[in-house]
Amino acid sequence: MNPTNLATGNRQQVAIPSTNKVLRNTFSLLSMTLLFSALTSGISMALNLPHPGILLTLLGYFGLLFAVSHYRNSSLGLVLVFALTGFMGFTLGPILNSYLALPNGAGLVMMAMGGTALIFLSLAGYALVSRKDFSFLGSFLLVGILVGFIAALVAVFFELPALSLAVSSMFILLMSGLILYETSNIIHGGETNYIMATVTLFVAIFNLFTSLLHLLGFMNSE
Repeated sequence: MNPTNLATGNRQQVAIPSTNKVLRNTFSLLSMTLLFSALTSGISMALNLPHPGILLTLLGYFGLLFAVSHYRNSSLGLVLVFALTGFMGFTLGPILNSYLALPNGAGLVMMAMGGTALIFLSLAGYALVSRKDFSFLGSFLLVGILVGFIAALVAVFFELPALSLAVSSMFILLMSGLILYETSNIIHGGETNYIMATVTLFVAIFNLFTSLLHLLGFMNSE
């Protein structure tokens, strides 16, 4: 038997259980962070807290994201993941309250939640079943998210509704691509840290939900 083939086979046998472990840990932690984010969002809604504002939101988000990345290989990283996702849920509460105050607001929120769940489960499921490699999306997603983020800031500061709607549509496509990319990345061993994988998927789900909510609100003339 060729020693090279034997070594390759052994690496593959080791890699598969390792990949499965990362995948299992990622989706377990993702489920917990989604529940925790929903809890903090509910508390924010119940207390009718005001939105912290775009600058404080960005500072909190990027500060916690940097901290998670720095401590991703330690137990503190887990604590920071919940801090980040809890903070994002806190900022979502006031947004949900504003939509729930509209006619058919509850229906809009439920439709956005259902659409988000359907898109995520469909895309993640497809990546898992097909086992296709979507790593080619990496550069496109990086540039697209950067452009979308800058466009979103311009839309907010200059109050451009048309641009804001375009950004929401763009982010639905980008976050869908990010779900495919990150799930594939875990399957093929490109992402071995389940904390960072969880954060990436959580951010994709969060932005997908808020973008869908924005578009649904516009289509309902609200």
